[in-house]
Amino acid sequence: MTQKTHKKPRPPLVEASLERLALHYVERYATTRAKLGAYLLRKIAERGWAGAAADPVPPLVERFAALNYVDDRAFASARAASLTRRGYGVRRVGQALRAAGVEEADAEPAREEAREGAWEAALRFAQKRRIGPYAAQPPSDRAAREKGIAAMLRAGHGLDHARRIINACPGEIPELDGY
Repeated sequence: MTQKTHKKPRPPLVEASLERLALHYVERYATTRAKLGAYLLRKIAERGWAGAAADPVPPLVERFAALNYVDDRAFASARAASLTRRGYGVRRVGQALRAAGVEEADAEPAREEAREGAWEAALRFAQKRRIGPYAAQPPSDRAAREKGIAAMLRAGHGLDHARRIINACPGEIPELDGY
């Protein structure tokens, strides 16, 4: 026999409780203005709003940004560095930053960092997947080669880097010179 416990409905949010929620969120997660705004709007939709301001989220998000609790440029740089270390390419980095709501002006320095480390990231991806120069044996047929190229393209690498790495013989890591 199970007992049902009825939770008391939570009261609607007001300015102070919304600010506490926002502060708890930014101290716990690395976030962007857009993600913080979406979180706060979701909480207002769940619990309701009883505050005086008609639209409290944008001013609160801007105040947190002014206090440097939320820094889109730093978030973009950290996310780009993380993805590049994991072997993802420039296109995939750009997609992640757009998904996080980072504006173009804040994302451009991070994309530039990803462009500078694109070759190393492509090699790292090939090493993780054991393709190209990190494979045990060269691809036996065209389908295997295309599969490796497709994997690199999905990871956000350019076609020229993907072809160059996939066509490398096992054990012979290609250099970037001439590119």
